[in-house]
Amino acid sequence: MPNFMVKKVAVLGAGVMGAQIAAHCVNARVPVVLFDLPAPADAKPKNGIVLRAIDNLKKMNPAPLGNPAHAACITAANYEDDLALLTECDLIIEAVAERMDIKHALYQKVAPYIAEHTIFASNTSGLSITQLSEGLALAAHASLKERFCGVHFFNPPRYMHLVELIPTSATRPEILDRLESFLTTTLGKGVVRAKDTPNFIANRVGIFGMLSTIYQAEKFGLSCDVVDDLTGAKLGRAKSGTFRTADVVGLDTMAHVIKTMQDKLPNDPFAAAYQMPAVLAQLVAKGALGQKTGAGYYKKVGKEILRLDAAKGEYVSAGATADDFIKRVLKEKDLVKRMQVLRDAKHPQAQFLWAIFRDMFHYIAIHLHEIADNARDVDFAMRWGFGWQLGPFEIWQASGWQQVASWVQQDINAGKALCNVPLPAWVLQGAVHEAGVHTALGSYSALDNRYIPRAALPVYQRQVFRAPLLGEGVSNGKTAGSTVWEDASIRLWHQDDGILIASFKTKMHVIDRGVIAGLNRAIALAEQEYQGLVLWQIDAAEGGAFCAGADLQMMMPLILSGNTAALEPEIARLQDMHQALKYARVPVVAAVAGLALGGGCELLMHAAKRVALFESYIGLVEVGVGLIPAGGGLKEIAARAVKNAKGNDLFQFLKPALTQAASASVSKSALEAQEMGYLSSDDIIVFHPYELLSVAKTTARAMFEAAYRPPLPLPFPVAGRYGIANVMAQLVNMRDGGFISKHDEKLGSMIANIVCGGDVEPGSVVDEQWLLDLERQAFMELLKHPKSQERLMGMMQNGKPVRN
Repeated sequence: MPNFMVKKVAVLGAGVMGAQIAAHCVNARVPVVLFDLPAPADAKPKNGIVLRAIDNLKKMNPAPLGNPAHAACITAANYEDDLALLTECDLIIEAVAERMDIKHALYQKVAPYIAEHTIFASNTSGLSITQLSEGLALAAHASLKERFCGVHFFNPPRYMHLVELIPTSATRPEILDRLESFLTTTLGKGVVRAKDTPNFIANRVGIFGMLSTIYQAEKFGLSCDVVDDLTGAKLGRAKSGTFRTADVVGLDTMAHVIKTMQDKLPNDPFAAAYQMPAVLAQLVAKGALGQKTGAGYYKKVGKEILRLDAAKGEYVSAGATADDFIKRVLKEKDLVKRMQVLRDAKHPQAQFLWAIFRDMFHYIAIHLHEIADNARDVDFAMRWGFGWQLGPFEIWQASGWQQVASWVQQDINAGKALCNVPLPAWVLQGAVHEAGVHTALGSYSALDNRYIPRAALPVYQRQVFRAPLLGEGVSNGKTAGSTVWEDASIRLWHQDDGILIASFKTKMHVIDRGVIAGLNRAIALAEQEYQGLVLWQIDAAEGGAFCAGADLQMMMPLILSGNTAALEPEIARLQDMHQALKYARVPVVAAVAGLALGGGCELLMHAAKRVALFESYIGLVEVGVGLIPAGGGLKEIAARAVKNAKGNDLFQFLKPALTQAASASVSKSALEAQEMGYLSSDDIIVFHPYELLSVAKTTARAMFEAAYRPPLPLPFPVAGRYGIANVMAQLVNMRDGGFISKHDEKLGSMIANIVCGGDVEPGSVVDEQWLLDLERQAFMELLKHPKSQERLMGMMQNGKPVRN
């Protein structure tokens, strides 16, 4: 059943998770009702608990809401007066306290108000879904039990890609299909179906991995800062590593998950590994619960980060890192070679890393049949829920399945492993032993002893490329389709559907000479042979940037040599290319995801249409490197203000965008980018990263079919001296108040001069080239300015803006 059947959602429980799930539904423009207990009799208003939770959403960091003003779209409700609202909802998500009795009592209360078509799901992080369903034991609830399942979001729900779906034996398959479709397209999630076992997949495997890491760190005498350096970004995992991740999650939360494993898995072969680490227990007992209490494994004192020295029982200076030898080993891209060195080396840090890999491989092999339908679901759960670049089965397969399996079994036989149960037979013989768990046929199911292909739900037809899986052999876009033209900077290609695609190959997809030339070529080709042109980056779905701006590295030699004049033709070529995009005879659609900064923001502003991922961060940030936008961005601000003013005071429509450019403001979501004017109100916002290309191509094709014509290059009025004077007065006040520097004032005045059309009478009519010339002249002047050069050098050397 299609995802649009979920027209309205109710969330039961306005705690941290419930409120944030409600917020993300609102992000996706899904009406939502948020329930909680009524306030005490002597307190008003009666929905006070929910109203406070909604208000808190606007203050949280990271922000749950794409636009804080949309908090007002969440309907507040309580269980005494408002249960009738449930009858209007197509999906009800329960997110109350993790106690079976509390959940069962609530189920009895709400069940009579749940419509016959409604899906009822619990957001429990580890309680048995089957036991939860027993709260719907009355005969009248029989149909509801068939529509009941687990839906486990990860915290924070807006940003964490993973959602685990957990059925009971009574859950109807079409209910799971409908919910998976909604979660995928509407909320943008990566859905993994888990077995109804304690802590499901990600927390089961992830917490075991953390326990193994803590145990092995103690065994090899490694401090928590060294372990975090070893098990963070260098290992292709979340940069917070192990102990810092525990602090962020909350040590009490981690202890709760461990306790669930202890209580529910007494006969597990790894039961001994589920013991609460002594140091963790001590910290929880003291109330040192990590980041939320200010102390855990780490503690911040002033600007200094301290780590816990467990032996001394006190905090000491942190900052120790991996040994240089290990750093070199972890840079090895060939995982076969890397794993061989870690296995053979005598260095304690290498032995530690091999031990945690071995423990993980052993664990997932033993438990695959129990926790997941196939190995793919385990890998995606760890990638999407714990921030691993590769899942554990992918790492094993890439490191040499047979050799690693042999090593693991040798350690088990030698008593070095955490349990003495041998690897399952399927690991050591048969198809998996020869080909690994991921093949072109699908991923291995230990329960069914066969390879299972990916889900074929209609929702996945919207994904031109699926999330890649190492070993599967499916193209991810780097070599897909037919290449029309390619060089070191850009690839132009198509998929035999009438749409030309331009994908940048530069680092962070910056705009260099090759990109400019390649886009000019793409425009000419598209006008001759195609129905439209889509700008899409191949790593858009994996967190890559859309475009981080112009190539500063290209500029620096000329700036340092004093030959800045040589850059003026380059700026003119950038402006001309953007104008060619804007006035192309076929629709140009920018498929935006991630960072679109500086020149990247200007690039998308010149497209005929934008299809943006919700998690897009867009802004004109040139003042951070001492420059001003010179690729037509300020010209576009002026033109759009005229369109929006509709004859009213033009400056009032210029002011917000001018301020944003002068302060290098960046949107925190695509929704906010619409409010800021970088995206238009009719631009399309997509929630799932792998749907971006499909929607962009469909949009370009629809525009072509509607007989698209580019806009006419009409002249327009500008604010002139009146607007500039208004801005200058504000800049002087800010400078005198110490809010901005003198150079900030200069940059702001130059931006105002351009956006207002220069030293002309208010209402003077200018063409676009007039403003482009002003942009280029100001940019060239700033390239010679010592303060701007300081900012440029600071960004190039340290990656951080210099304020001078």
